[in-house]
Amino acid sequence: MSSEGLHAPRERLSQETLNMHHAIVSLMEEMEAVDWYRQRADDCEDKALKEILLHNMREEMEHACMVLEWMRRNNKDFEAMVDEFLYRKGEIAGHDD
Repeated sequence: MSSEGLHAPRERLSQETLNMHHAIVSLMEEMEAVDWYRQRADDCEDKALKEILLHNMREEMEHACMVLEWMRRNNKDFEAMVDEFLYRKGEIAGHDD
């Protein structure tokens, strides 16, 4: 159910907040699937099945990236963080030191 995890009454939330909630929950689910497929592939001894599991993992990564791009396009704060942290050279942490 897409409303699971709401911390305020649904009727008090804006459509923008609900849309972002849907995106965040979807991103979490896609990343969880990436993890599951990776673990299964690592544990799999059949080469053909391992390749299928890794293929499935990459498809879940694609889905996650599509959701991230939607979030970037639809939320200015998220866009600012993407601009600040993604595709930068150097240290990831401590960038504001």
